[in-house]
Amino acid sequence: MAETQNYKNHTRWFPLFHFVITPLLLFNLVWQSYQLYYDRSWDRAEWTLMALVFILITLAARIMALKAQDRVIRLEERLRYEKLLPADLAAKASTLKTGDIIALRFASDEELPDLANRVVAGEFASTKEIKLAIKNWRGDYLRV
Repeated sequence: MAETQNYKNHTRWFPLFHFVITPLLLFNLVWQSYQLYYDRSWDRAEWTLMALVFILITLAARIMALKAQDRVIRLEERLRYEKLLPADLAAKASTLKTGDIIALRFASDEELPDLANRVVAGEFASTKEIKLAIKNWRGDYLRV
């Protein structure tokens, strides 16, 4: 673990996806489009279309992985709410939007009850505001 996670450094980059695969696929799409511009043939159009399909497949895989992670986070946090929050607040917090639940996962156990109350009351307009309100950051080092 390199450094303690906080709001400023909590964004997770997956180097293979963000810095290798995505740039290569984008380069391939640009190259195939360039080739199509100068050689208007069905073969070249097919390669250009395939370059686009490769990008869409990669994005779909990434989105599916993140959605599965979000489901696990929701489950983990609902279990955490049952353990740390009064029953009525735990029930209300469990019905929050997924983004709010994901933002609250960074709150320490000590400050979770107060923050959950504030989120349920509609005090925050965005997940960014929730994260900025957290004083004792609870890092999530496993998210991809």
